[in-house]
This record gives sequence, structure tokens and C-alpha cells, in this order.
Amino acid sequence: MPLTTTTIGAYPKPKQTPIQDWFLGTKSEEERKASKGLLSNWSPGAYEKALESAGADAEKLFLAAIKEVITDQVSAGIDVPTDGEVRRESYVLYQCRFLNGVSFKEVTHKSVRQGAFEADLPTIVAPISSKEIRMHLDWKSAQQFTKNPVKITLPGPMTITDSIANNYYDDMKKLGFDLALALNKEVKALVDAGCQYIQIDEPVFARKPDEAHSYGMENLERMMHGIPKEVQRVCHICCGYPNSLDSEGYKKADLDAYDRIASLVDDSTIDEVSLEDSHRHNDLNLLEKFTKTKVIFGFIDIAKSRMESVEEVRVRIKDSLEHIDEHRLIAAPDCGLGFFTREQAIEKMTILTKAAKSI
Repeated sequence: MPLTTTTIGAYPKPKQTPIQDWFLGTKSEEERKASKGLLSNWSPGAYEKALESAGADAEKLFLAAIKEVITDQVSAGIDVPTDGEVRRESYVLYQCRFLNGVSFKEVTHKSVRQGAFEADLPTIVAPISSKEIRMHLDWKSAQQFTKNPVKITLPGPMTITDSIANNYYDDMKKLGFDLALALNKEVKALVDAGCQYIQIDEPVFARKPDEAHSYGMENLERMMHGIPKEVQRVCHICCGYPNSLDSEGYKKADLDAYDRIASLVDDSTIDEVSLEDSHRHNDLNLLEKFTKTKVIFGFIDIAKSRMESVEEVRVRIKDSLEHIDEHRLIAAPDCGLGFFTREQAIEKMTILTKAAKSI
């Protein structure tokens, strides 16, 4: 049986997309290497100015870009594509625009991801609540372009907390609680719209496993409350992006991070957990710790321009299947494909699907 294939989130933005790609794909090599981290590529007002510049054509341009991204994935053989996060200047900051309590005018300098990088970020200045429900509309605009089920991605409470500044809450569990309640409205709207795959991104679980145990999973479950059994609850937990493609020695989560949260995930209501493996191979005994949860395993390195061979990926898949049931292993890249050119992304996905379909 060929394995199911999926992508994780970000995709290189087509040229007609009205907003800048937060991966800096259009910038020079010098500018990319000088970046202090992906979130540092954000600047106040840039998103609004870009949309204003596109004017009445903005939605038409977004739809053309989304169609291209969906078509690329499906044509490459991906079973469960994403919308490529085409509408988002950043998957976290985009979501924060639909929350009360987050100021994009009051910015605060902050170290992010255990010191991996730093940036001037939007700031929480009041209680968090839902301001606008948006993601079901994004999903509908992508789903119209394919018969394959489109997966939508949202940042989780711990990851939002770690990605913006906070000048209001003195209790991180309470902050996560309020974020979960607000985001749950997005989740329920997605369910009502017909979305079958809802992915919550919580890479900070790997950075802060103790906090994940203490309150992170509780708030993630709260965010996913009300998802019916027929809808897949997906959680993506990567170990960290570099600042640019082919960077060396960038800071990632600790080597034992997945081991420390495996039982937490497997005991939860999560149906599918997304883990990276290609950039930094795991001891495959890790897979045996997931006794009921499906594992979306990263067989493609998204931080390197080197193209894997189909045989290389196929061997790693076969080795993985020595440790997990075939019906519970899903093939994917480690994380989003945003660092690549369109041509590189298509080649990476095609390698993945050829390997997954040859098992």
C-alpha cells in the first residue's frame, strides 16, 4: 500500500501574491544571510501597505496564487495539500490580526525560540479574545481548486505566546487559555465549513517540553475542543527553522525533545502528529512510542537545497516501517517549503511522492 503524502504549511509565494514572503525568497543571498530570524523580517505596517498597493485586485491575485500552489502540490502527487499559507506574511502574525488584545502598533523587542533569534514584535496589551473568524474563508478559497482534501494550518497557543511580546498577562497558562478559547472559534468554523484536516502548529512544544506537559497540551486540547471524530486533529511539532536556506549550525530544539513529549501526544486526542526527521535523524525507536497516533514523518529536508534521491527517501521510509504500522505512517517534508524556489519545491515533493508510492 502506498503511503499517504502531505505537506506541512508554507510554500514559496507565487510572484503575483500581493504580500511579501516572510521567508525572504525574493531577497538577495546577502540579505537572507543577514536576517536575524524569520520573524525579524516582519515590519509594522508592511502588510497593510502591500494590500493597499494591490487595491481592488488583491483578492484576484491571491486566488491566482493559491490555485498555482494547490496545482503544484497535487500535480506532484501530494494527497493532502495545504493552501501554502499564501495569504500570510507570517503564519503566527496573520492569525494575531484576528485577535483582540494584540497591538501591531506597539512593538516590543524580544528574543524568540530560546534565543534562536530576536525581533521587534506585536505586543499583547489587553485580554485576548476573538475579533474576527477568518480561516474557514481561507480554506474555502483553496478547496475550490482541487478534489483532494485541503489541510488548513493554525498556530497553537504556546507558539503564539513565544512568537509575540506580552505586556499584559503574568500567567502563561491563563494567556494560553484565552488564546485557546479564541482560536477554538476558528476551529469550529472550519469544521462547519467542511474542512477535514485541521493542523495546529506547536513547534514550541519541542523547545519547552516541560511547559507542554504543564499546560501546553491542556490548552491545545481546549483549542481543538468540538472537532468531531471524522475530522483529523493534526499537530505539527518541528524543531526549528534556519534563517536562510543552507544555513549551518542554527539552533534547534534539544535532541531528546520528541522523546520527552511522545507519551503526552499519544495520550491526547491528537489523530496525527507531524515530526521532522530528515534534517536531523531520530532514533527510529521513537516511532514505537506512538501506539495509536498517526505520525507524519519528515522525509524531505526543507533547510537544504540538496535534492534527496528517491531511493534515499524510500530506504528511510522502509526503515521507519520497522517501527510503526504502515497505516499510521504519513510521508511529508520536515516542515514548510517556503525557502525554496517553485521549481525546487516541486522537485522535492515529487521525490517524496515517488518514494512513498513505491513502498
